[in-house]
Amino acid sequence: METKPNKQQALKLEVLKHLYYKGPIPINDLGKLTGRSLPLITGVINGLREQQLILNNQLAPSTGGRRAHEYQLNNNCEKYMVAVAIDQVVSQIALFNLQNEIITGPVEQPICLTNTTKSIDQLVDFVSEYLQRIEIPFENLLGVGMAMPGFVNAEKGVNQTYYGLGNIDLAHHISERIGLPVFIDNDSSAVALAELNFGVAQGMHDVMVVNVGWGIGLGMVVNGELFRGHNGFAGEFSHIPLADSNGLCSCGKRGCLEVDASLLTLTRKAQEEILNGFASKMSEMLAEDESISGEVLLKAANMGDQLAINLLSKSGFLIGKGIATLIHIMNPQGVVISGRGAIASKILMAPIQQAVNEFSIPMLAEQCVILPSKLNKDAELLGAATLVMEKTQRFF
Repeated sequence: METKPNKQQALKLEVLKHLYYKGPIPINDLGKLTGRSLPLITGVINGLREQQLILNNQLAPSTGGRRAHEYQLNNNCEKYMVAVAIDQVVSQIALFNLQNEIITGPVEQPICLTNTTKSIDQLVDFVSEYLQRIEIPFENLLGVGMAMPGFVNAEKGVNQTYYGLGNIDLAHHISERIGLPVFIDNDSSAVALAELNFGVAQGMHDVMVVNVGWGIGLGMVVNGELFRGHNGFAGEFSHIPLADSNGLCSCGKRGCLEVDASLLTLTRKAQEEILNGFASKMSEMLAEDESISGEVLLKAANMGDQLAINLLSKSGFLIGKGIATLIHIMNPQGVVISGRGAIASKILMAPIQQAVNEFSIPMLAEQCVILPSKLNKDAELLGAATLVMEKTQRFF
């Protein structure tokens, strides 16, 4: 268990976070961001320079006077973040440096999530084997961030949907087994953090981030901060009752959006249509594999496959109906379509916008921009890395 940082260390960590998200930054701006005096921030900066955690190797743009020095994280200090992106079917892992560059990975492994500790064992083995392979000393690793589906309470480290631990601290359980600090969060919340800090949502204060993947999640940013709700479970967009069918959802209810619009559902429908004789590029793409993955479906759609496009278009329209509801309730500045499904954003955006236009009050819809992610499926990995930077104390 990590010890609580003292006031000086806490301020150093705050400065490092600002440099991670916004750097390079002049000292005056760091003072404004932290609300601390210039002499105090100067002392902190000098201490971080002595520890070789930051550099001041460039000057800020000229504003007419003497150009200020800008400070940035020192990538040569060899501090890294391990990011794990988990979905219901496949888990990914990658090593990030302080500039958010992937050093090794991403490595993927099929892990079918269940509400049993078997899933924990598979996840721990996956992470442990990766840590052995990269051969980075543990003292250089700031921690492991894990973005995962389910009802996740990030503060308590609890996932009440998967892994079979209920209210037991999952993050602590995994941390003890791999020997590094572990920080967990809901996958859609992590995606929203990535979009807010590094994606198309930068600069927005009120934005909804729709995570289109094997399920459909939502990360909500309100007043520039991630909104988690009373118990940390806000954003269960998948379970709005908008489905055209009356199919049973994984949550036990019927008619949830996820039943008709998730990639898991679309791949199953694609398989059924192909078995019924529908001609599709996916048949050729699957010559060596009888199963259809979400990646194949998205790739086929981008290649112009009619079946894949039809399925994604119907999904996009249902997602758009859900977004219209969000627009009426939250009045956001923007909505970002992110996650794995954003790979086919050129297919999804038109039906989403059509549904928003059809079901939203024009005055509200006109004031909300709907944007495709540029991070796509990398958003979850980047969000997982962000969890480490948010929580770690291992700089010192």
